[in-house]
Amino acid sequence: MWISCIYIIIFIGYTIGMYLRRVSRKNKDGSRVAYLQLAHNEWDSKAKYAKAKVIYSFGREDQVDRAALERLANSVIRFLSPEEALQFREGIGETAEFLFEASKRLGGSWALNQIWRKLGLDEMIQTLLKDRNHQVDIERQIFAMVANRALAPTSKLGMEDWVRDDVVIPGLDQVFSHQLYRAMDVLLDVKDSLEEQVYYATADLMNLEVDLIYFDTTSSYFEVEPSEAPDDEGLRKLGYSKDKRPDLLQVVIGMAVTREGIPIKCWVWPGNTMDMTVVEEIKDDLAGWKLGRVISVADRGFSSEDNLRYLQRTGGHYIVGEKMRSGKPETEDALARKGRYHTIRDNLKAKEVIVGDGEARKRFVLVYNPKEAEKERKQRETIIEQLEQELEGLNQLPDKQHTKAVCRIRAHKVFSPYLRQLKDGRLKLNKQAIRDAERYDGKYLIRTSDDTLSVEDIALGYKQLIEVEQGFRKLKSTLSLRPMYHRLDERIQTHILLNWLALLLIRIAEVDTGTTWLRLRQALDKIHLGKFSSKNGELYQRTELTYEQRLIHGRLGIEAPPKIYDLQPKS
Repeated sequence: MWISCIYIIIFIGYTIGMYLRRVSRKNKDGSRVAYLQLAHNEWDSKAKYAKAKVIYSFGREDQVDRAALERLANSVIRFLSPEEALQFREGIGETAEFLFEASKRLGGSWALNQIWRKLGLDEMIQTLLKDRNHQVDIERQIFAMVANRALAPTSKLGMEDWVRDDVVIPGLDQVFSHQLYRAMDVLLDVKDSLEEQVYYATADLMNLEVDLIYFDTTSSYFEVEPSEAPDDEGLRKLGYSKDKRPDLLQVVIGMAVTREGIPIKCWVWPGNTMDMTVVEEIKDDLAGWKLGRVISVADRGFSSEDNLRYLQRTGGHYIVGEKMRSGKPETEDALARKGRYHTIRDNLKAKEVIVGDGEARKRFVLVYNPKEAEKERKQRETIIEQLEQELEGLNQLPDKQHTKAVCRIRAHKVFSPYLRQLKDGRLKLNKQAIRDAERYDGKYLIRTSDDTLSVEDIALGYKQLIEVEQGFRKLKSTLSLRPMYHRLDERIQTHILLNWLALLLIRIAEVDTGTTWLRLRQALDKIHLGKFSSKNGELYQRTELTYEQRLIHGRLGIEAPPKIYDLQPKS
C-alpha cells in the first residue's frame, strides 16, 4: 500500500509542478542508502538552467513512516478526478485489463436533461407530486418520455429497449411500459399547475417578450380500424383534417407561442371543433397568467366579429388575418382604397387603410410581397396554359367522351375557378376571374384593434404567425406526434402534453444556439458513453468532445458530461 501512496504523491506533485525525487549515496563499506525528497525545479537565471529545490525530505527510504504516507495519500486522493483516482487506488503498479462491453448514446439526453433542470422542471414535478407515494421516480419517468419524443420517438413498450440498450437517461437505468402509463396518468392530474409554472420559469430564463401571443390550431389523426365509429362522448371524432385525412378520427390541437417561437401552452379539443369556437377558452386560460398588455395574433379562421370582441375584453387587443374573398363591404373597401405602399423589411410593403368612422372605425393593413406576387402569377400562367390545352382537346373528342371530359374539367379544383360554361354547354376561359385573381397576388389583409402599433409592427407581427406553424410541423415530423394509437381521452391529452414539453426543450435549444434541433441532435448523438469492466470494477467513460459539441454546450449555457461518468469498484 505504501508504494501506491508514493505513486499518488508523485502524480499529484507532477500536476502542480512538484515531484518526488530519490537520491542515493554510497557508504564507505560499499552499501548504498536512498533518500526520498519532495522537490520542484526553479529557473536559475545566472546558470541558465533549472535547478532542483527540495521542499521536504521524507528521510531514508528504508525508514519512511509508511502510515504517515498512507494518511497523506488518502487525504490528497480526495481531490483527484475519478479517472485519476482509479489509476492510483489500491493495486496501482499492476496492469488492469479493461474490457469494452457496451456503448450508449449520451449527448442528446444529457443536454435535454440539463435544460430540463435549468427550467426547474424536475423540482416542479417533484413538488407537485410530493404528497403521493410512488415506488418509482415519476419525475424521471416523465423526463424519459419527453426525451424519447425529442430523440427517437417510439411506443411506451419500445422505450423499455430504448432506455436499456440505446440511450443514457440520467438517474434512470430501466423503464417498464406499465410504469410509464401510470406516470402519464399522474402527469395529467397536475397539467394546469405545471403549465403555469413552466410558463413563468421559461419567461424568466429566456427573458421572453410576452406582449405578442400567437395561437393557431391544427389536427392530428389516429390509426384505427376502418369499421371503428367516432366516440360520441370523447375526443376522437371526424372533422376537417389539416393532414388531408378526412377518413380518419382526429383531435384538434391548439398552441400559443411567443414571438421567439417558444410554446407556452397547448390545448386539446374534439376532432370536430371549429377554430372560431375556441377563442373564449384560449383567452380565459391565459388571462390568469399576468401577461400584461397582450396582443393576440391569430389566423383568418378566428376572425369572426364575436371572437374579435371577446379578444378585446379586459384591455386585450388583436391582430388577425382577414379573408380577402369574403365579400364583406369593409374588406372590399380596404382592398379598393388607393394609397402608397411603404417598404418595411423582408421584401414586404404595406399600407394602412382606415374604414368607417367613430365606433364603426376599423383599422386594416394591406401587405404586399412582390416576390410572392411574381410566384403566384407564374403559377397561374402555368395553370391557364394547361387549361387552354385541355379546352382545345375537347373539340377533337366524340360526343360521349366530350361530355365526360367537360364534367371532369369543371370538377377540377385547380381549373374550375378560371372557367365559365356557355348556354350551349361549351367551356371557355373566364377572363374576368383571371383579372380578379391578379388583384390578390402577393397580398394579405390584416385587421387590428390597437391604434398604438406601427404598420411595420402589425405586418411583421402577423408574419411571425409562422412560428406557430413551424411548431406544429415539428410536433408532427421531428416529434412524430402522428399517427396516434391511444384510445383513452386521458392518454391522448397526456401524449400531446409530453410532445409539448419536448417541443419546449428543443425550441429553447434552437433559440440559444441559432441552430436547428436536427443539426443539434446529430452532433450530440455522437457523444457516447462506454462501459469498461475489469477485475476491480466497472468504469463508464464518454467519448472525447469535438469542437462543435463543446460549442453547443457553451451556447446552451450547460455543463458537458464528465469524461468519467461513473466508477463502480467491486466491494
